[in-house]
Amino acid sequence: MKTIRSVLLHVDATPSSAARLEFVRAFALRHRAELSAMFVAGPSQVRAQKAPGERPGALHQPMEWAADRARSWLAGARVEEDTQIRWLESSSADTVQTFCQQALYADLLMLGQHDPSAGAAGGELAGFLKAVLVAIDKPALILPYAGKFETHSRNVVIGWNATPEAARAISAALPWPRSADRVHVLEAVDEPEQRHAGELDIVHYQRLYAIVPELHRHRVPVSDVGAALLSSSREVGADLLVMACYRHSRLRELMLGGASRSLLRTMTLPVLIAH
Repeated sequence: MKTIRSVLLHVDATPSSAARLEFVRAFALRHRAELSAMFVAGPSQVRAQKAPGERPGALHQPMEWAADRARSWLAGARVEEDTQIRWLESSSADTVQTFCQQALYADLLMLGQHDPSAGAAGGELAGFLKAVLVAIDKPALILPYAGKFETHSRNVVIGWNATPEAARAISAALPWPRSADRVHVLEAVDEPEQRHAGELDIVHYQRLYAIVPELHRHRVPVSDVGAALLSSSREVGADLLVMACYRHSRLRELMLGGASRSLLRTMTLPVLIAH
């Protein structure tokens, strides 16, 4: 089982960053991991979050203003002396490249779902999230923009479709199901597989790690996989969903598979996503 020793958190200029900081601080403390926070925000996020009555010239640079607000959230979240938080600065215009470069030194990325009510700012966050997931081969825990969540997941749903991406996602996620009370594996496929006696399968693999999952098999079209995962998570009362991220051609743009995109728009629980 992989030990988590380094966590990289994305901080932006939206209010949900404060909740992410509180969650990740407790998470890092629980895992005795080093926590690094990097501020990334677009111009519209900075404009949208200025408080009423604040003068535009209060700081020389709007981005500096937003970064200072994020630092104040960081300071407010540092309530445990045992939690060491490293603040990472970036002067590069390519925020995705800079973040992904720092992500090379992290075991886990902590990202936030975009907030539709944040207008253009939410769209920027969605674009940043998509680009990072495609560009870097690191597990990422994505928190919904609304709600309060426990750092110890007790009821985990794992999406499975017998692909290399799904296998890597499960390997990256092993610390979570091993400490959970219940684990559900949702096997969603277009067509049922032909199985033969004695073959290895996902249940056998999980049991090697002392995990006894409940297996749910559903015949689900590829386009509906995201909705099926969220529906199953609600039905069993899950507090974490584990799934693979599928990368498509980079010739024209960075994109996620349709199931990943739809799930990230409508998620209501933390999602651990990996390639």
